Amino acid sequence: MAENNDLMKANPPGILLIRSIRRIDWSLKTYKYVVLLITFIAYTSYHASRKPSSIVKSVLHPHQFLNETVTNPWPMGPLFVKREISGHIDLGKSKKKGWEPFNGEDGTSKLGEIDVAFLACYSMGMYVAGHLGDSLDLRLFLATGMIGSGIFVGLFGMGYFWNIHAFWFYLVMQMVAGLFQATGWPCVVAVIGNWFGKRKRGLIMGIWNAHTSVGNISGSLMAAAVLEHGWGWSFIVPGAFIFFAGIMVYLLLPAYPEDVGFPCPNQPYVEDSSQTNDEEAQTVKENVAVNGQFNVPRIGSNRTSVGLLDACLIPGVIPFALCLFFSKLVAYTFLYWLPFYLSQTAIGGEYVAVKSAGNLSALFDVGGIVGGILAGHLSDKLDARATTAASFMYAAIPSMLLYRKYGGTSKFMNILLMMIAGLFVNGPYALITTAVSADLGTHSSLKGDSRALATVTSIIDGTGSMGAALGPLLTGFLSSKGWDAVFIMLVVGALSAGLLLSRLVLFELSEKFSRRLACGQLNSEDSASQPLLRDRR
Repeated sequence: MAENNDLMKANPPGILLIRSIRRIDWSLKTYKYVVLLITFIAYTSYHASRKPSSIVKSVLHPHQFLNETVTNPWPMGPLFVKREISGHIDLGKSKKKGWEPFNGEDGTSKLGEIDVAFLACYSMGMYVAGHLGDSLDLRLFLATGMIGSGIFVGLFGMGYFWNIHAFWFYLVMQMVAGLFQATGWPCVVAVIGNWFGKRKRGLIMGIWNAHTSVGNISGSLMAAAVLEHGWGWSFIVPGAFIFFAGIMVYLLLPAYPEDVGFPCPNQPYVEDSSQTNDEEAQTVKENVAVNGQFNVPRIGSNRTSVGLLDACLIPGVIPFALCLFFSKLVAYTFLYWLPFYLSQTAIGGEYVAVKSAGNLSALFDVGGIVGGILAGHLSDKLDARATTAASFMYAAIPSMLLYRKYGGTSKFMNILLMMIAGLFVNGPYALITTAVSADLGTHSSLKGDSRALATVTSIIDGTGSMGAALGPLLTGFLSSKGWDAVFIMLVVGALSAGLLLSRLVLFELSEKFSRRLACGQLNSEDSASQPLLRDRR
């Protein structure tokens, strides 16, 4: 009886309702599709709720009087809207433009401090959230984090309607939102790792990781669409999105295969989960009782979490974590400052409106979607995660330099070079935070204990998030000296990320060379033995 009560608590209420209506359970393949879809929407909402601050920067801290006549955001309206400049203003004395306390001469620095406050709390909270995710129910923990995030993102926007101009208010709202947002990534990666084995993990997670770019794009579009009604709406709408997505997670997300009657694919006795779909689905179907109640066994219910120190000792965790520090420094600088950069930089001799800058920045993430999928596929094909990630980081260096030098020559060149830069910048970031984290979280040294998934993910992404906090903070200061200084910082970050994987790259290459050499010797021995066999005959 106690086991059935635990089962009822583990099963999402929405799944129980669907079962009672259908009178038959889903197959393993259907559950996998459901998990992919729900976690995709969940993390899309996380990134959408982080995007508004980059969209409203130019409104909170405008440099000039602007005449923007756009009525509908892209894609309903035009992508580029020309910005007409009617004169320079003294930001320190103006009371009409901008929003106190961000419209002074130190406005960019304060905006940078807001970003770093969010990201610092996010990165610190990540370490705690990962361990808690392995100790608590992932579904409940994730849903709580999403609902809390939605509330505090919305409260930041309410500062507009409440006419709040105290810097500490916006700082505190971002800090608390950062703590709640820390629950997201360790939980969703752990859920995916629980449901999917290592077969084609890079490709699956590369496609699934498109939620990062889709979230950035949808967040940009949502924030830009309501910007003309007041910048507060740019936070409230994405906040409502993640709030309701959190409710959906609570109702429908099965965090563990065992909770709905399937074995974990990371257990040693399950060779290939894709080959056991029919048998497992049939097993679950047979568990449907006549009374409409489900007696689903919880396989491996005695899960134990792994400590932070033990997780750090897993081979590859520290190098990939340090690589992600610099990779996210580059990626999050684009995430938080690209719309501001576009609004302050001439493109084809024209300046674009704030809305157009936000819409245009979404194309960086379109390139990021392609980069994540390509990096995942190549790493599967080559069986070389570190080599793939390092190669993409090195390729990001010339792509960023070309974007800085030629991005302003024309609109076409700006879009093309921006998407190429997005491809190489987001590719390794997506690969490390998904497939690499899941691989290390189910490392052979753990003896099949998948409860290290969230902890390992939190170590890697938590360390990366420190870089994500540092990049936007430095950009706030460096941008006042000129954007060339910002791009130098980005180049140094990308180079450092690639170099930190050098040892793992050499190991992968030497291992592949040894395998080919062994195969070559084996083939030569086989060919040499053929004449002897013929002679004996």
